[in-house]
Amino acid sequence: MHFPKLLGIASGLALSSSMAFAWSIDGVVKSAGSGRALAGVTINSFNYAGIEATTAEDGTFSINTEGSDAIRASKVANMAIHMEGGMLTIYNADANNLKVSVIDALGKVLAQSNPGHVQGIVTLNFGKLARGAKFIRVNADSDKATYMVTNKGVTALKKEGDPLPSLMFALEGYQSTSYQMSAEVETGVVIKMSRGTNVQSSSSGIVGPVTSSSSETPVVSSSSKTPDDTPVDCSGKTAKAGKQNMSVTVDGKKRTFIMYIPDTYKGDKPVPLFVDYHPVMGNGEGQYSGTTYRKLTEKEGVISLYPDGTKSADSRKMGPGWNVGPCCSDDDDVKFSREMIKAVEDIACIDKKRVYAAGFSMGGGMSNHVACFMSDIYAAVAPAAMDLNTTNSAKCNPERPVPIIMFRGTNDGTCRYEGGDSGFNDGLNFLGAQGNFKFWAEKDGCTGSPSKNSDGCDEYSNCKDGTKVVLCTKQGGGHEQGDGNIGWPFLKQFTLP
Repeated sequence: MHFPKLLGIASGLALSSSMAFAWSIDGVVKSAGSGRALAGVTINSFNYAGIEATTAEDGTFSINTEGSDAIRASKVANMAIHMEGGMLTIYNADANNLKVSVIDALGKVLAQSNPGHVQGIVTLNFGKLARGAKFIRVNADSDKATYMVTNKGVTALKKEGDPLPSLMFALEGYQSTSYQMSAEVETGVVIKMSRGTNVQSSSSGIVGPVTSSSSETPVVSSSSKTPDDTPVDCSGKTAKAGKQNMSVTVDGKKRTFIMYIPDTYKGDKPVPLFVDYHPVMGNGEGQYSGTTYRKLTEKEGVISLYPDGTKSADSRKMGPGWNVGPCCSDDDDVKFSREMIKAVEDIACIDKKRVYAAGFSMGGGMSNHVACFMSDIYAAVAPAAMDLNTTNSAKCNPERPVPIIMFRGTNDGTCRYEGGDSGFNDGLNFLGAQGNFKFWAEKDGCTGSPSKNSDGCDEYSNCKDGTKVVLCTKQGGGHEQGDGNIGWPFLKQFTLP
């Protein structure tokens, strides 16, 4: 019998007694204050034994491991896989029900075979269907494993559900900093450590990846819910780049939205999601064209959504709009938003910890609204030209402090800066820009007085769990879209736990 060269085989045993998947990370540790490199920082892992490293004199570090203590499930532990052209061979197979899928880089299943009961060597000929194969998914009874197809052969990846490494950075005189890897290979990671004790504070958390091009370390806000640390599996996600009209059914009604996926989206790693709500009497198409955020998020490969509101059965009320209290829709727009986001997560590789909301006019009212009732979904929000009203603010009880940046004009004739009755006989009575600012400062547990930040906006920066509450007031400004050049950098610095 002819056996393929060892290079072409991916083994569940990785040629050893236990499953191991390779991961590596390198970068630099700096002082958050001065920006200087920090030497002598010790690095350990929460969830992988034996990981120890120390930063060099220039603050750099590099960790490269060929495996972990994680054991691959028994059904796939002994398997070895070889692929040559469209021919796939599995050695040491033993399963009552074997299912094999060949997947491309975007997660599309190119071919699939379910030979059923197998034992020993299994050969599957996918032929031309396997062209473009990047991953092999093996389901052996209740066990799963994923393998990557490279020009050097087939490489075993981690077992389904195995967590990626969580690292702890510690140095005397600095607050300990945690970092959660989001990919098996990460380079150029920048870790920023703040002055203080080397005991991790209660407000610190595991942060997402920060590359050398980032100026901010993502801030993690706490939540009463148990964090979902399961790595995002991008395989099987079928979404492709482009502008697409989408719909979901909510309470028996078809609800529509636009999904825009930039050309830079490849589907091989999770990306942030940005939801942008339109003004009353508008629609998703209008907000897609009028928002100041899209060109900014597009450059970073962020997927954006532009939902359509609905009209109320009461003809006296303006619409289409959003159900933010007594106006302007009869539908459950919070439920719609949840279903919309879930539908997109099913087909696109979304980083669920980095979902953001913004909106203009009543869309600004809606982004205020979802901060109250979807704090488990949205990491941060950026409403423009509208505040909470006395009806929905009375019921507002977010599960966690929500970072928020508000954009308001002092000469806004549609939603007056000072607040009060809308004047449109729609039952809306607004808190006003300053009232909304103070409301969120109280909800987020901010202390002290606000100060001017580098953008000239008023900011409460001493808030619970590292959140911030910001009001950007434009003197003489009218009813205007939010400034994405200020809003997007604010939003993307925050993540859910």
